[in-house]
Amino acid sequence: MLTGRGRGPLQIVQRRSQDLRQQVGRLLSESQLKGALDVNKRRDIFQRCIQLKREIDENRKALKNLNKGDEPAPVGNYNQRKEDEENILEKLTKQLQELASTISGENVTQYEEDEDEEEDNEDEESAEDDEETEEEEEGDSSDEQPCNKEYIAVGDFAAQLRGDLAFKKDEVLLILEKKPDGWWIAKNIHGNKGLVPKTYLEPCVKKEDDEEYSEEESEEDVEVVDETANGTEIKTRTDSHWSAIRKAMTEQINTIDVLTSMGAIPAGFRPSMLFQLLEEGSQFQASCFLQPELTPSQLAFKDMIWDPEKGTIKPRPSRVSLILTLWSCKMIPLPGVSLQILSRHVRLCLFDGSKVLSNIHTVRATWQPKKPKTWTFSPRVTGILPCLLDGDCFIRSNSSSPELGILFEVGVSYVRNSTGEKGELSCGWVFLKLFDANGIPIPPKTYELYLNGGTPYEKGVEVDPSVSRRVASSVFHQMMTMRRQPQLLVKLRSLNRRSRSILSLLPETLIGNMCYIHLLVFYREILGDVLLKDRKSMQNADLISSPVLATFPKLMEQPDLMDALRTAWAEKESTLKRSEKRDREFLKSMFIIVYHDCVYPLLHSTLLPPFRWAEEETEATRWKVIHDFLKQNQENSGALHALLSPEGVHEPFDISEQAYDFLEEARKSGR
Repeated sequence: MLTGRGRGPLQIVQRRSQDLRQQVGRLLSESQLKGALDVNKRRDIFQRCIQLKREIDENRKALKNLNKGDEPAPVGNYNQRKEDEENILEKLTKQLQELASTISGENVTQYEEDEDEEEDNEDEESAEDDEETEEEEEGDSSDEQPCNKEYIAVGDFAAQLRGDLAFKKDEVLLILEKKPDGWWIAKNIHGNKGLVPKTYLEPCVKKEDDEEYSEEESEEDVEVVDETANGTEIKTRTDSHWSAIRKAMTEQINTIDVLTSMGAIPAGFRPSMLFQLLEEGSQFQASCFLQPELTPSQLAFKDMIWDPEKGTIKPRPSRVSLILTLWSCKMIPLPGVSLQILSRHVRLCLFDGSKVLSNIHTVRATWQPKKPKTWTFSPRVTGILPCLLDGDCFIRSNSSSPELGILFEVGVSYVRNSTGEKGELSCGWVFLKLFDANGIPIPPKTYELYLNGGTPYEKGVEVDPSVSRRVASSVFHQMMTMRRQPQLLVKLRSLNRRSRSILSLLPETLIGNMCYIHLLVFYREILGDVLLKDRKSMQNADLISSPVLATFPKLMEQPDLMDALRTAWAEKESTLKRSEKRDREFLKSMFIIVYHDCVYPLLHSTLLPPFRWAEEETEATRWKVIHDFLKQNQENSGALHALLSPEGVHEPFDISEQAYDFLEEARKSGR
């Protein structure tokens, strides 16, 4: 270590930290050219990561053993300076972890083993001190539960803070105390004690107790606590959603364990639950909920009734009919450099604490490099705002559940640099209950919602336990701690007469963007004309020739095509006379023409690649094809020229492009 005349022990440690920071900085600079480095150079950088990590641990150990009385002269704010120095060393450690995992995915395991060995040695030397420290920091709580039960680790865990207990997969730990924040006090077979995350543990059970354990665990795991809106009841799982999610998460648990142990993601991140439900099929897609719903007898439509006096479908009031604006997300933790973020977004749906009751709607967020932890929605851009970025959402539901609310999941799509593996992570979730204990709707206002970690079927999991699991010693520190918590800001808006009448023409259950709500109304009115007015008889179930009805729902899952239709219709509408805009029948006929000229040919063009979520190159290619097609249509007064051009290649014709089978498409009541 550096020495010098007149320097105290703390100053010596600080000088050493400064030297280590410079070395880490130089190593990071060298690694910026990792794509051009040969195998030997990459191995050299990796070994230097390990060596620097050991030197940092030595300096941290020296810092821990410092006492104020050892200083040759008085030092102001001694404890604060030690804490600042500890934070610097912790940051350097994380930088080395991320660099090591990026440079060599094959050597990550070796790096973690070396790190765990160092942490185990440190824990062994200071187990008693750590225990006393934790008792002072956590304090006595009536919620803390003495346990003394054995649990088995389901994955590797590397210590994140001083006082954590590192462990390996399949290692057996004795749980001494269960704390309400999800970090339990455990002891390993070597007698070392420390804090461990409960999400990595499962109880050790005998074979004859397996059946009993399964029943107990199912009751414990399926409860949901609403920590946002007061009074939400803990409910037991009764549907198949959670079993499907657990299966999907089990398949990804190894990846999540590796990313968590490397420090690439916080401990509260999980595979996205709502993304997994969307991947199951069309059950939770907007295209499904846009279709008419049949009554229990299957002989009539439940949510579509003809009004002979007005010559159109009747408005349908619903229990929930509101507009919600997503404002921003704050303090969202950043994944490590080993992950490349492809999309930041919020997924939302109607939820009753047990199951999803609507389509799952997604709004993509924007962010600035200067403020990467802050996400915003509905940015001011030139031209028509892409519907994928529109934070103004309509919400409709006729569910009678007293626990009805909106489930928000803040998430990211990512690709892992070392393996190219893609995935979707939940960065936190929150549940906003829409009715109070007396069944009265919550007031329209702005809500500041603090995010929970884990999934909606886990309890008491924090997004990033390292931020808030320590008990604050003062009101000021408590306020500062809350400001650092991940949160979502939303605003519920009351409806005026016009917006209420428009929403009443939509299906009873649906979530979507306000920017294309007028297009959905056109579709529903045309649907009503075809199914209720123009059919030969109500008993006639023949296929209906209507390209609009057959293909329009597909636009709900392809937002760039919906934007193309919005653009084309806005241009057409700007050319209409005032009297024509008041004629609803004329507007519907114009809408059908615009649809046929605009998106209908694009849906079956071989030039347009399939829509893929969060693939920047595919999105850019699709938009160029769409833009060029719309430009040609504008120059040639329609799509006929493009359709007959030898350059325009289309998929082989299929009857499904023309035929609408309402018995197949209609939603069955109670599904």
